Amino acid sequence: MKNKNTLKVRFLGGVGEIGKNMTALEYGKDIIIIDAGLTFPSVDMPGIDIVIPDASYVIQNKDRVKGIFLTHGHEDHIGGLPYLLKDINVPVYGTKLTLMLCEHKLIEQKISDYTLNCVSPSAVVKAVCFSVEFIHVNHSIPGSCALSITTPVGIVFHSGDFKIDLTPINGKMIDMPRISEIGKKGVLLLLCESTNVEQEGYTMSEHVVGETLDRLFVDNVKRRIIVATFATNVHRLQQIIDLSEKHKRKVAFSGRSMINVVEAATKVGEINIPENLVVDISKIKNYADKDLVIISTGSQGEPMSALTRMAAGENDQVKVGNNDTIIISASPIPGNERNIYQVINNLYRKGAEVVYKSITKIHVSGHACQEELKILHTLLKPKFFIPVHGEYRHLKKHIKLAKEIGMRDSNMLIAEIGDTVELTDRTMKRGERFQSGARYIDGLSIDDTQTVVRDRKRLAEDGLIVAVCCVSEDSGEIMQEPDIINKGSILSEEQVAEAKKVVYKTVNGFNVKAVADMGDIRNEIRKNLRNYIFKKTKKNPMIIPIITEV
Repeated sequence: MKNKNTLKVRFLGGVGEIGKNMTALEYGKDIIIIDAGLTFPSVDMPGIDIVIPDASYVIQNKDRVKGIFLTHGHEDHIGGLPYLLKDINVPVYGTKLTLMLCEHKLIEQKISDYTLNCVSPSAVVKAVCFSVEFIHVNHSIPGSCALSITTPVGIVFHSGDFKIDLTPINGKMIDMPRISEIGKKGVLLLLCESTNVEQEGYTMSEHVVGETLDRLFVDNVKRRIIVATFATNVHRLQQIIDLSEKHKRKVAFSGRSMINVVEAATKVGEINIPENLVVDISKIKNYADKDLVIISTGSQGEPMSALTRMAAGENDQVKVGNNDTIIISASPIPGNERNIYQVINNLYRKGAEVVYKSITKIHVSGHACQEELKILHTLLKPKFFIPVHGEYRHLKKHIKLAKEIGMRDSNMLIAEIGDTVELTDRTMKRGERFQSGARYIDGLSIDDTQTVVRDRKRLAEDGLIVAVCCVSEDSGEIMQEPDIINKGSILSEEQVAEAKKVVYKTVNGFNVKAVADMGDIRNEIRKNLRNYIFKKTKKNPMIIPIITEV
């Protein structure tokens, strides 16, 4: 008999990977969801735009879902929300900037039936048997919160993405007193981010970047300055805006996501822009280089971003030249290094000077390093601990860090996507596996089976061969030599001739007039041709047999 007093924590994303963060808490008949993020495709996902969690489990149980709670407005935490809300119409809770960014996405996806509930840090939302408190934390986007979730078996504390910044740009420090109070009440389970667990010490304050930017403005007083950064790093944007005003430069924004975020952050009061400071990107030719700062997307070398198009000479509004200084104010996300350095090389080819993190302190992380993680663990003193938001090596190192400050191995575990962890007020154990994984978004299409990605990879690696054969409708005999159409697969003339013989021999082996299903002949052609080509080339191209009856 199932224990009704068990809290189930289901991991739909964000463990064993960076991105597509999504976790569900389930008690009895009630479910709440924490975050609904996305990740961007790797090089082995040709043609895919984004990747989101496979939310089949919560969709199948949508009548039990009581709410979606968002920790902050970064893509890896909210990017999957529009796709989830197509299948689940439940209340969404988040801070004002987080919800403003969500609303942009929902409008783009033409979703009209949704309920967004704006909460402030310290707010408590009751969701049947769950009580969710939003707690202000420092991160690289305003409105970031940890969640303290009171459940029937105890408190689950979800850190969200955080760092401890003693000198934050907006003057609002992480709410350490409240976190300490929750720790004194007793925390059953800590779910804590692990992104920066490999880094010793403390994360630098955002103010360090401001000091570096100020020096760069002084050093480039006669040059045009172009700054590429994450669109959602609102504190960074505010610093650039303030420095532009200080150094008497106008500001132009380049890139759709940059313009959207600035518009949203300005509406909710998270960015303050002096009057007449901003000029339209289409009017920058009216200003001298020394009077202008362009703030752009593309800090990760994204193929269609504003900076990448500038570097390739394909940006109609901004032409990079000898009097430009490009500041890339971001760190490479793992896997993006090649794209970023390609963009940097291209910018140098255009004659620009480029400043990036390996040269100077032009970026600080929004994630806690080891000492900050230790502080959170020490304040909360959880009974059980599961690291989240990291690849496997991050999760492993976080377990080691927790052990160093006193946690027992038996009270910690590393979860994988599809895992259920069951908790009572005294125990934690692994439960059932459930359907999970990834959904691939290509334009407006969704691939749940990964078949499309697998086929594209196969086409890219081994190519395509089409075998065409004409047979007589009356006699069933082959009317002419089979044709081999070869795309992306290297075959010699001799091998093409042999492949034609394989097709001829295969079709001749059948009594075509007596065959009820031509699919049997096509399958045999495919098998025999594959065996021949693999034997000769060690490649396994996609093979499409076509039989035409004339």
